[in-house]
Amino acid sequence: MTEAKLRHALVEASRDLEKLQINQGTSGNLSVRSGDAMLITPSGIPYDRLTPEMVALMPLSANDGAWRGPQKPSSEWRMHLDILRARPDDGAVIHTHSVYATALSMLREEIPAAHYMVAAFGGPNVRCTPYAPYGTQELSDLVIEGLRDRHGVLLGQHGMVVTGRDLGQAMWRAVELETLAKMYVIARSVGRPHILPDEEIAITVERFKSYGYQSDVVAALVAAPRAVPTKKSASKQKKL
Repeated sequence: MTEAKLRHALVEASRDLEKLQINQGTSGNLSVRSGDAMLITPSGIPYDRLTPEMVALMPLSANDGAWRGPQKPSSEWRMHLDILRARPDDGAVIHTHSVYATALSMLREEIPAAHYMVAAFGGPNVRCTPYAPYGTQELSDLVIEGLRDRHGVLLGQHGMVVTGRDLGQAMWRAVELETLAKMYVIARSVGRPHILPDEEIAITVERFKSYGYQSDVVAALVAAPRAVPTKKSASKQKKL
């Protein structure tokens, strides 16, 4: 995907997260890999005012926070940069302050395997990190460790982070993580959820490699030309 298309995709995804009530106001941030650089949403811009031109570009090789664009990058740029560096198979990172995931992070509680969808994140739980101030190297290091063998993590007293091969998969995981957190909070409010064994989740993790959002399948569908009905086929449809 070209840089221009990635910029547009980031803007659309940012607005979709707000519509889905997974993010709000100017909180949260999104990034995508673009060659040897990272495109990341800017700091302090409401999503309904965000335009593709405002998205900041940062070299993945830089350590000084160098960026290009009319608006400075999100204050969480360090976390996004470190994740994309450490995880070459990931092409997108989403950080939100979604209500239920953040509520659990305020309790410093991980999400256990109370539902099989935890397997979408690579293991028998979604970990929760200790607290660290936003935008710091300390927080970035905690997130990298929390994401070890996982595709999602809760940030202590902060929110959540998910990754994906592309923006579509990261969006899917953001929605699934907030849904999982909501179900767990509700279940905890009325009882004690049963936890599935690690062996069962390991089987489901393998099955998930061909389940859920599949980047290659979606890319093929997008790239496939749509059949344009001919006059002959159109007339047949009318008769039917």
